[in-house]
Amino acid sequence: MDYFETKQLSERALLAGLHTGALDPLDDSTEESLAELARLADTAGASVVGTMLQNRPSADSAHYLGEGKLEELKLACQGLDANLVIFDDELSPVQLRNIERILNCKVIDRSMLILDIFARHATTSEGKIQVELAQLKYMLPRLLGLGTQLSRLGAGIGTRGPGETKLETDRRHIRRRIGRLQAELKEIKNHRDLLRRRREKDHVPVAALVGYTNAGKSTLLNSLTDADVLAEDKLFATLDPTIRSLPLPDGRSPMLVDTVGFIRKLPHHLIEAFKSTLEEAVFADVLVIVIDSSSPEYEQHIRVVETILNDIGAKDKPTIYVFNKMDQKPENLVLPSRIPGADAVIEVSAKSKIGLDQFTNILSDILPGKKQRVNALIPYEKGSLLAALHQQQTVLSEQYEPNGTRIDAYVDAQGYLLIRDYLCKNPS
Repeated sequence: MDYFETKQLSERALLAGLHTGALDPLDDSTEESLAELARLADTAGASVVGTMLQNRPSADSAHYLGEGKLEELKLACQGLDANLVIFDDELSPVQLRNIERILNCKVIDRSMLILDIFARHATTSEGKIQVELAQLKYMLPRLLGLGTQLSRLGAGIGTRGPGETKLETDRRHIRRRIGRLQAELKEIKNHRDLLRRRREKDHVPVAALVGYTNAGKSTLLNSLTDADVLAEDKLFATLDPTIRSLPLPDGRSPMLVDTVGFIRKLPHHLIEAFKSTLEEAVFADVLVIVIDSSSPEYEQHIRVVETILNDIGAKDKPTIYVFNKMDQKPENLVLPSRIPGADAVIEVSAKSKIGLDQFTNILSDILPGKKQRVNALIPYEKGSLLAALHQQQTVLSEQYEPNGTRIDAYVDAQGYLLIRDYLCKNPS
């Protein structure tokens, strides 16, 4: 018997972008954004064989690039044996159709690439629903340009209405599917709201880890809470939100929420589809913005994160800026010790567990319900007070003495008011 080795062939991708000289570099294609696009392509499993960046005042409405540049791109594809072209911006349906006709190969844009990565990394039912919803909303206006790629969406003979075209059937099917997914997401959101209200009732504070993709949020969560969240050196390695409890020295155990990473030119469809997930940041008591200190573009990353937080209504909150990966920071890169609007700025290495104790102390100070350590002598006739302290505060130790019970405890503002008359000035 003969045996044959089989392996999946990697798609050979050529990247293309348009540099318009826009005042905001986050919205423009640059060498840096193409480098990021290359990392996205690598995460999706493609092999990047070349890049092309055209200088042009504005995008061509029909072809994105000029027709002459597209012919040049076609020759590059043939010379480099590329079977995939990825554009650094979101293409309109007309642009997508015209470019595919000229290049005669598979064409996707930045949004399609990110959606593909999200589809690969979604593991929970909620994540899969959110990704599919974003994909369908992206596909709907592009059915004509995608041609036969969506033929599988039609259910076949006997399913079309009288006189309907295949395109109309596909559109009707997608709209119906979108409605179902939105209904499922609403149920999941109601369950998430119920859990959130329960945490609020139990006075459990929440800190949300947010930041640019691959900044090390999952590694930080793992190091702080001994969680087992997947942490890889790839973009969007974590998609589904993870919540873990973090014990603090004063006895509180706030919840740390690891959220999906942000990126420049994040598709609007994704923000809309993941709104229920991103609400974890909206309702958090403290935002922990994790920044990759090894990246020379950390300032642009901060801008992207702050812009998205502002868009979802999560900007005006107590904020800790955490410069992560300090063990990888270039020596010539100077990081700020203060950031406007930040309650604290700290440098850590989550992987090496450097600076985590300092972070925990800062988080304890900023989170609501901060407790202070006290020593008090509770008279025996105040047994109900002692019981309340055990139930609502953090009693570290107690010792029975002739005049009452001496306790060492962490108490919040309310607890302090209850026992301030029994505090010991000189604890023994």
